[in-house]
Amino acid sequence: MTKIEILQKRLPDGVDAFLTTDSVTRFYLTGFKSSNGFLFVTKHTADFFTDFRYIEAAEKECVGCSVSVGSYKEEVSKIIEKQGIKTIAFEDELVTVAALAGLKKTFPACEFVSIGTVISDMMSLKTPEEMGRVRKAQEITDRAFAALLPLLRPDMKETDVAAELEYQMKKFGASDKSFDTIAVSGTNSARPHGVPRPIQLEKGFLTMDFGCIYEGYCSDMTRTVVIGKADAEMKKVYQTVLDAQLAAIAAVREGLTGEELDRVARDIIYGAGYEGCFGHGLGHGVGLLIHEPLRISSFGKIPLAKGHVFTVEPGIYLKGKYGVRIEDMIQMTENGPVDITNSPKNLIEIL
Repeated sequence: MTKIEILQKRLPDGVDAFLTTDSVTRFYLTGFKSSNGFLFVTKHTADFFTDFRYIEAAEKECVGCSVSVGSYKEEVSKIIEKQGIKTIAFEDELVTVAALAGLKKTFPACEFVSIGTVISDMMSLKTPEEMGRVRKAQEITDRAFAALLPLLRPDMKETDVAAELEYQMKKFGASDKSFDTIAVSGTNSARPHGVPRPIQLEKGFLTMDFGCIYEGYCSDMTRTVVIGKADAEMKKVYQTVLDAQLAAIAAVREGLTGEELDRVARDIIYGAGYEGCFGHGLGHGVGLLIHEPLRISSFGKIPLAKGHVFTVEPGIYLKGKYGVRIEDMIQMTENGPVDITNSPKNLIEIL
């Protein structure tokens, strides 16, 4: 069954059709990636409209739908009339007020309603093929980190480290980075989403958060090393974060909520005396988007299930001093949870 056929079966009661121009949703449903496109799905048909630049590729790669070139407005109007379409669903979190007003003007006979979580629920449960693409993306990310380690020197700049990671990921087969690479040292590592600076690495922790895209699917990992020698307090901070991460990964099981998993790591960090120093959630869903709706945090109410892919990334951040984060990706498979991140997590000193 194609993803479009699954969507057709899951259209809410009273909804006759669904439309989207979002590039990620279009790729997810059709398997075809482009900067231009309009997908219109009814309970009986599916039509993809694009421009001349993409028509040949779309005809070969689109799955589960008819492909046409040119303006969608006249053709969709014919489909609406022929099938008696009265209600059309859209992704309310992705459509602007102006775009919605335009759709209502173009198709005045139809009522527009939110699709709710139908698409995001589908996307959160990965097929074996999707799982394989995520694993490949993470394999590339692991290889990039392995290639970087022997190149790391105290006289490098933060921006040098970020650029080297991105180069290595591209070299090993990534189509792009999955988010802006973080490589922050010393006091800058105390910022969970700090921006790499064009200055020499500060002594202390160097936190690197990076990932890539492979065939549309993302990876995400974080490793922290030390520039210079680690003192006793640094070793304690690092070990606390590692203990919290290992305990959380060991606790992963089907049916556990993101809130419950977050608490496992948070209790260890707070119990070690760092309450208030772990200010973000433990993790998030990953797939076509680097942050998908699955939340591994105090707000995570969804039970973990087969097909979920998510991060486990506890951290400790001491303002004005330094920070540590360690992040792996977990897949919920038919055989149970699997940590697909294979980079070392022992404390590494760069001298």
